[in-house]
Amino acid sequence: ISICRDLPNIEVITFSVNGISDLEPLHQCQNLSELYLRKNNITSLDELFYLKTLPRLRVLWLAENPCCGPDPHRYRMTVLRNLPSLQKLDNQAVTEEELSQALVDGVEITAPPARRSVESSWSESTACSAAGSATEPESELLGCSLEETNRTHEELDMKPVPRDKYSSFYPQETDCSCKKRNNVLNAILLLMKELDAEGLEIIQQTVARRLQKKELQEE
Repeated sequence: ISICRDLPNIEVITFSVNGISDLEPLHQCQNLSELYLRKNNITSLDELFYLKTLPRLRVLWLAENPCCGPDPHRYRMTVLRNLPSLQKLDNQAVTEEELSQALVDGVEITAPPARRSVESSWSESTACSAAGSATEPESELLGCSLEETNRTHEELDMKPVPRDKYSSFYPQETDCSCKKRNNVLNAILLLMKELDAEGLEIIQQTVARRLQKKELQEE
């Protein structure tokens, strides 16, 4: 997600089910209002340190990450103590009572997380992603990706993707490769919102050339 360092004006980011463990690239996204990080590899709530500088963040979905731990109350209180401007956490509205309670039960995060070696983190992240793809039901992965894809389409004023067409894009692909392709598509659609007319025209020309080249190869 290092590309986010170059997208200070992005407002909505969907990175669910991506094996993400480091939120440092997000700290410059000052216009970010919604962030979806469900089912990643975020191991420590200290990663919230990088989100505390985002003044417009109102929606965060962090559930089903290792950092949530065995105590859901302590997890929610810690998130709300450090991000008191949230209006919704894990698809559940934040109340004034919770914000007050968070000052008592939550843990204040004052420093960024200590980083392990890059190789170690990469290996563990890869192993976690592989295990997740082997244990999660295919229907759940599909439903999550379809929901988030259609949310992106809605943001861009595009028509939603029908479930039957979504699931039949590449029937020969494995779940892992299909999920990866869908995540790439979501990222591209979000990034297109940052482009002006000239940038969109460049993309259109590039896509046309690639399609033409692919057609020639198939012939």
